[in-house]
Amino acid sequence: MPVKDPNIKPKEIDEVSILESREHEIILYNDDVNTFDHVINMLCKYCDHDLLQAEQCAWIVHNNGKCMIKRGEFSTLKPICSALLDAGLSAKIL
Repeated sequence: MPVKDPNIKPKEIDEVSILESREHEIILYNDDVNTFDHVINMLCKYCDHDLLQAEQCAWIVHNNGKCMIKRGEFSTLKPICSALLDAGLSAKIL
Protein backbone atom coordinates (compact mmCIF):
# COMPACT_ATOMS: atom_id res chain seq x y z
CA MET A 1 0.00 0.00 0.00
CA PRO A 2 1.43 3.42 -0.97
CA VAL A 3 2.40 5.75 1.82
CA LYS A 4 0.66 9.13 1.74
CA ASP A 5 2.83 12.19 2.08
CA PRO A 6 1.16 14.50 4.66
CA ASN A 7 2.65 17.54 2.89
CA ILE A 8 0.78 16.83 -0.36
CA LYS A 9 -2.80 18.07 -0.27
CA PRO A 10 -5.43 16.96 -2.77
CA LYS A 11 -5.99 19.49 -5.51
CA GLU A 12 -9.23 21.38 -5.02
CA ILE A 13 -11.46 21.63 -8.05
CA ASP A 14 -13.27 24.85 -8.72
CA GLU A 15 -16.86 23.78 -9.41
CA VAL A 16 -17.67 26.95 -11.34
CA SER A 17 -14.76 26.48 -13.73
CA ILE A 18 -15.91 22.93 -14.45
CA LEU A 19 -19.42 24.17 -15.29
CA GLU A 20 -18.05 26.86 -17.55
CA SER A 21 -15.51 24.67 -19.32
CA ARG A 22 -17.66 21.69 -20.21
CA GLU A 23 -19.99 21.74 -23.18
CA HIS A 24 -23.65 22.50 -22.52
CA GLU A 25 -26.83 22.25 -24.57
CA ILE A 26 -29.95 24.36 -24.94
CA ILE A 27 -33.01 22.14 -24.90
CA LEU A 28 -36.20 23.54 -26.43
CA TYR A 29 -39.46 22.14 -25.03
CA ASN A 30 -42.86 21.83 -26.64
CA ASP A 31 -45.72 24.07 -25.55
CA ASP A 32 -49.27 24.73 -26.66
CA VAL A 33 -48.77 28.46 -27.07
CA ASN A 34 -46.21 29.20 -29.80
CA THR A 35 -46.81 28.71 -33.50
CA PHE A 36 -44.41 26.83 -35.76
CA ASP A 37 -43.60 30.10 -37.52
CA HIS A 38 -42.68 31.84 -34.27
CA VAL A 39 -40.46 28.96 -33.11
CA ILE A 40 -38.76 28.76 -36.51
CA ASN A 41 -38.18 32.53 -36.62
CA MET A 42 -36.69 32.56 -33.11
CA LEU A 43 -34.36 29.64 -33.88
CA CYS A 44 -33.13 31.45 -36.98
CA LYS A 45 -32.76 34.76 -35.14
CA TYR A 46 -31.08 33.62 -31.93
CA CYS A 47 -29.48 30.25 -32.72
CA ASP A 48 -28.25 31.07 -36.24
CA HIS A 49 -30.20 28.14 -37.68
CA ASP A 50 -30.99 28.20 -41.37
CA LEU A 51 -34.65 27.82 -42.29
CA LEU A 52 -34.47 24.05 -42.88
CA GLN A 53 -32.64 23.35 -39.61
CA ALA A 54 -35.09 25.50 -37.64
CA GLU A 55 -38.06 23.78 -39.26
CA GLN A 56 -36.63 20.33 -38.49
CA CYS A 57 -36.04 21.30 -34.85
CA ALA A 58 -39.60 22.63 -34.58
CA TRP A 59 -40.96 19.30 -35.86
CA ILE A 60 -38.75 17.33 -33.47
CA VAL A 61 -40.01 19.45 -30.56
CA HIS A 62 -43.59 18.97 -31.73
CA ASN A 63 -43.26 15.18 -32.07
CA ASN A 64 -40.88 14.35 -29.20
CA GLY A 65 -41.62 17.09 -26.70
CA LYS A 66 -38.10 18.49 -26.78
CA CYS A 67 -35.02 18.97 -28.95
CA MET A 68 -31.39 20.00 -28.44
CA ILE A 69 -31.08 23.21 -30.46
CA LYS A 70 -27.63 24.58 -29.62
CA ARG A 71 -24.42 23.25 -28.07
CA GLY A 72 -21.50 25.21 -26.64
CA GLU A 73 -19.99 26.90 -23.61
CA PHE A 74 -22.36 28.07 -20.87
CA SER A 75 -21.31 31.71 -21.24
CA THR A 76 -22.21 31.62 -24.95
CA LEU A 77 -25.53 29.81 -24.47
CA LYS A 78 -26.86 31.85 -21.54
CA PRO A 79 -27.79 35.00 -23.53
CA ILE A 80 -29.27 32.87 -26.32
CA CYS A 81 -31.43 30.92 -23.87
CA SER A 82 -32.50 34.15 -22.16
CA ALA A 83 -33.56 35.62 -25.52
CA LEU A 84 -35.57 32.49 -26.33
CA LEU A 85 -37.27 32.67 -22.93
CA ASP A 86 -38.02 36.37 -23.44
CA ALA A 87 -39.59 35.44 -26.79
CA GLY A 88 -41.97 33.11 -24.96
CA LEU A 89 -40.31 29.79 -25.77
CA SER A 90 -39.64 27.08 -23.19
CA ALA A 91 -35.90 26.38 -23.09
CA LYS A 92 -33.28 25.27 -20.60
CA ILE A 93 -29.50 24.93 -20.53
CA LEU A 94 -28.29 21.49 -19.51
